[in-house]
Amino acid sequence: MFDFKSIQDYQTGLTQGYYTCVEAVDHYLSRIKEYEHLNAYNRVYAEESLARAAELDRSGKTTGIRGRLHGVVVGIKDVICYKDHPVTASSKMLENFTSLFSATAVERLIEEGAIIIGHLNCDEFAMGSTNEHSFFGRVLNPLDQSLVPGGSSGGSAAAQAAGLCMIALGSDTGGSVRQPADFCGVIGLKPSYGRISRHGLIAYASSFDHIGIFSSCVEDAATVLEIISGADDRDGTALTGNFKMVESNDRKFRVACISSAFEHPSLDPGIKESIEDTLEQLRQDGNTVNMVDFDMLDLLVPAYYILTTAEASSNLSRYDGIRYGYRTAGLENDLGEFYSRNRSEAFGIEVKRRIMLGTFVLSAGYYDAYFHKAQQVRQLVKEKLNKIFNDHDVIVLPNSPTTAYPLNTKISDPVTMYLADIYTVMANLAGIPAISLPLYRSKAGKSYGIQVMSGAQNEVNLLQVSKNLMKFRI
Repeated sequence: MFDFKSIQDYQTGLTQGYYTCVEAVDHYLSRIKEYEHLNAYNRVYAEESLARAAELDRSGKTTGIRGRLHGVVVGIKDVICYKDHPVTASSKMLENFTSLFSATAVERLIEEGAIIIGHLNCDEFAMGSTNEHSFFGRVLNPLDQSLVPGGSSGGSAAAQAAGLCMIALGSDTGGSVRQPADFCGVIGLKPSYGRISRHGLIAYASSFDHIGIFSSCVEDAATVLEIISGADDRDGTALTGNFKMVESNDRKFRVACISSAFEHPSLDPGIKESIEDTLEQLRQDGNTVNMVDFDMLDLLVPAYYILTTAEASSNLSRYDGIRYGYRTAGLENDLGEFYSRNRSEAFGIEVKRRIMLGTFVLSAGYYDAYFHKAQQVRQLVKEKLNKIFNDHDVIVLPNSPTTAYPLNTKISDPVTMYLADIYTVMANLAGIPAISLPLYRSKAGKSYGIQVMSGAQNEVNLLQVSKNLMKFRI
């Protein structure tokens, strides 16, 4: 009954009476129960989502489908606020916190008729690449439960891949939408910085954070982006222009490939071969494909982690147990110990590690040596990428050096985990849009994909090329 390919297909079925919104929500609630062992959801809003669906069914009978997302079932990452619902960032620190408002993105989804079915698991405060750093336990990859789903938006990617929602929202600070999308075999879109308002997104690193979209087809990602993008008085960094998708009409594209990325020793030969085969198919279709130089690849991860941990140490200083969050008992008369115990007991190991790193690089003796230099690298990255985009429409890269790896293999080796972000952090440093497309399957049956980036605020190019590339899906 619910074997549809897109939001448009689903809503056609609603209009023709093949099913109702209530039946759709029942379907997803049943699947969430069946796949509960994946641990993709932290909380499911079953009664509320059924009531919302019934309301939409009633309005649909009297006035027809009104919103562009009428009846679409959406899961949101547990760092995105939803009024009068808990939002925890998968942390003990916010275990009992209830949001007083909704994120702008959530408001816009609801205005267009979407049904929020629950909050999705993630790495604590969006810090991690495996979704093994959650207070609520790790998420399993639905394609192979012995593998990590990727992170930090692992719950969102797993829910999309397992059919536990129609659309999922995540957040991407350095690849946290694209890498789990790659590991779980779904589409993961990170738009330009500011394209989607960050109002209501719990901050990790404010100048890097993006709300992103998981979907099963490029068209759905474009539709959701049109709806939730745009100016927001509550976010001064939000872009003023609304995104509007334009069809390509068989346009040919200029594609750049960074030579050092494909020659990097960390890259799995199978991933390299698959992408090179796709690039050859693009050439045969009449597109231009060029190898270009980019001599800063090995500087990306160090610069990214210096800057993001610095911002994280500042953003997370607000969690002290005084105004909200976890509070230890019996130490109210010893303020120093009270602060220390609150944060030591409520933050997980990865969050503590990043707070310490950030505090170190911002300290008086190391600010110029680390933080200031990393800011200079960030500016140079933007300038070099702008030069590439002067002559090319998109850049094509891998998402990750490897396919999804087994659980527990990198959780004790954070440096190796950080280095695996080599291909994704570039887009966040520069604030440009990027997408993961699930084109391939390895000989072992693992899903992996290709990453496409475009110039800042040029999601149209990005999504046009993406629709073209999806023709080559294996």
